[in-house]
Amino acid sequence: MAEKIVVALGGNALQSGKSEPTAEAQLAVVRNTCERIADISEMGYEVAVVHGNGPQVGRILLASETAKDVTPAMPFDVCGAMSQGYIGYHLQQALKYALNKRNQDIPVVTIATQMVVEPNDPGFKNPTKPIGPFYSEEEAKALQEEKGYAMKEDAGRGWRRVVASPIPRKIVEIDAIKKLWDSTIVISCGGGGIPVIENADGSLEGTAAVIDKDFAAELLAEQVDADVLMILTEVEKVAINYNKPDQQDLSNMNLADAARYCNEGQFAPGSMLPKVQAAMKFVRAYPNKKAIITSLDKAIDALKGETGTTITFA
Repeated sequence: MAEKIVVALGGNALQSGKSEPTAEAQLAVVRNTCERIADISEMGYEVAVVHGNGPQVGRILLASETAKDVTPAMPFDVCGAMSQGYIGYHLQQALKYALNKRNQDIPVVTIATQMVVEPNDPGFKNPTKPIGPFYSEEEAKALQEEKGYAMKEDAGRGWRRVVASPIPRKIVEIDAIKKLWDSTIVISCGGGGIPVIENADGSLEGTAAVIDKDFAAELLAEQVDADVLMILTEVEKVAINYNKPDQQDLSNMNLADAARYCNEGQFAPGSMLPKVQAAMKFVRAYPNKKAIITSLDKAIDALKGETGTTITFA
């Protein structure tokens, strides 16, 4: 029986920092990304894909707010849904082509996925999730004063707007994802899912937030009983003392080591920290399974155990 893998794609899998932030440039990057996903499928894995949307939802929101005198601005949750649609469309198109080249006739579909969050989640009081483009410190302070945005420095790369990032509690469309699993590669929980509050009468209501896609991918991996949670990012391995003379790249981490490094503040919030925490949550729930954090280009090598950081229970 084929092993199941949930692949969480980081921002660099969707757009390059070296190119313009256009739809055309994104599609070019996505085509390369989908070659790697198709390689994973060709290895015999049953694959599901989760992706981030921080830069994309930020630009959609910015465009909507800029044009508010011409057409009403869209609420945050609607902007999130829009990002799921166009990123999913790019992934579907490119992944289906990559699979066809390998003579793998597997359907690919995107599900607009809602994610239930708690209205009293602490994330709403402490915004941490970066969205939109990078700014200089001067530009960030101007936006803070002019628009009231919460702005934070993002892992040495510049300043970005940050919004609430509540913990995902329930995937609304999980039954549909499970029914499609055996026949289809499903792209779901895009951008962490569209954050919704579940009312007492069972109705759902969108809320202004961006759920961390790594936690969403972890929840999906639990729900579909995946064998591997793979989180793809910009670096080949997780490191402690990152960007310091004594930086140490890690090939393996057990739960105790990972917890110690988190407590030491080794991983940047909104960057590597949620990836490690999501990996920890998965192996805590499934002690006999593993999570892998690595770069997109090293995904196959990491699955073979040749690189990347593998997180296990013990």
